[in-house]
Amino acid sequence: MFRKIELKEGAYIVSDAHFSSSRPQLQLFLEAIVSEQLQPAQLILMGDIFDALFGSIPHTYKEKIEVIKLLQNIAKKIEVIYLEGNHDFNLKAVFDNVTIVPIKQQPLHATFKTKGVWLAHGDFDAPFGYQLYTALIRNPLILKILRPIDALFGHFILNFVDKHLGKKDDCKQLEWFAGFIEKRFDKKLECDYFIEGHFHQNKSFDIGKTYYTNLGAFACNQRYFVVKSMQENMILEEKKFSKES
Repeated sequence: MFRKIELKEGAYIVSDAHFSSSRPQLQLFLEAIVSEQLQPAQLILMGDIFDALFGSIPHTYKEKIEVIKLLQNIAKKIEVIYLEGNHDFNLKAVFDNVTIVPIKQQPLHATFKTKGVWLAHGDFDAPFGYQLYTALIRNPLILKILRPIDALFGHFILNFVDKHLGKKDDCKQLEWFAGFIEKRFDKKLECDYFIEGHFHQNKSFDIGKTYYTNLGAFACNQRYFVVKSMQENMILEEKKFSKES
């Protein structure tokens, strides 16, 4: 059981930045935090922060080392909580002082004042086939076997993954999304607030007694969210980062 997290007023929540050489904006955002141009009380990373960062595969660090260093530096000053996604996992091998929450410990139970909050990347309860696939790609033995094969053949596996990911439309709106979430939700996940990423929809609505939020992706217009309070309630204020902001 993962320790309970207390969300702080003024925390920044970032989801699905999908950082890569073709999407460098996250690095500018983190540099603004290091320079204190932006001053979060806490930094919550909701998964898929990198387009491909696998803790067991050092080659995936290659283009991301500066962003990794920025996160390490930020974590020396404020609490950084990183929920692993389906594009970034086995991260305890990457980060020393960042709190890592693997998929098997999601949804993560948090509190904000008197309210209960669940946090998740969003793929924790996917169909069996997907769960089997994600378990296999995270398996240290399988990765140990694949790593030398990939290196021997010029990283053809990782290059294929990069090419495939580059074709995805990360900002597509899903008309079926609200109905899908309502069917997916069940009483075991009831809480005051449920917050997740993964689907990139930037939508919020009530499901029974729970206020559900699917975060907009940072990869789409550099959205991030600031935790604020209104009386005893929590609100997420949407912001858009620009170099000049």
